[in-house]
Amino acid sequence: MATKKNGRSASGGWQVKNRQRSVRVSLRTAERFLRRVIGELGVGSDSVALCFVTDREMVRLNETYRRKKGTTDVLSFPAEERGKPVSVRTRVRELRGEFLGDIAISPAVARRNAHSVGRSLSGEIHALILHGVLHLLGYDHETDRGEMDRVEGRLRRRLGLA
Repeated sequence: MATKKNGRSASGGWQVKNRQRSVRVSLRTAERFLRRVIGELGVGSDSVALCFVTDREMVRLNETYRRKKGTTDVLSFPAEERGKPVSVRTRVRELRGEFLGDIAISPAVARRNAHSVGRSLSGEIHALILHGVLHLLGYDHETDRGEMDRVEGRLRRRLGLA
C-alpha cells in the first residue's frame, strides 16, 4: 500500500494519503497526530504509512486479508509478522528505525463510530491511528487478554485521547 519516493513522502518523511472522497479528512491533522504517536513511542519517522480508503476498499481489504465479511474502521498491515511484544519499550527498541507497516482507515466507518460514541471525527481518527500503530508493533486485542487495551489506554491518556 505504501509507496515511497527516495525513502520520503512529499510531506517530509511521513506517508499519509487520502484515496477516498466521501468524508472530508484533514491530512495535516492526521499527520500531526501520527507524528505525536511516533514521537511518544520513539520509533523512526518513516516507520508508518497511513492511507484513508473508501468503504468499498475497506470491505475488499477486510475480506482478502482477514477473511471477514463487511467493512471495518482500521486495518494494519505489518511489514513483517511479529509475535506478541514483551513490552512497548522492548518492541520499540527492537524495531527502532525499521518500517513497521501500513495502516488503512475508512473515514466513512470512523464517522459512523464517532457519532455513535459521541466523539468528533478527528478524535476517532486519532484513536484509530494509535490503535493501528499498536497492531503494527504486534499487539492483538483479539488474543492478548486485555494487554493491548491497557497499553492503548495509557497512551490515550498521554496523548489526550482519554
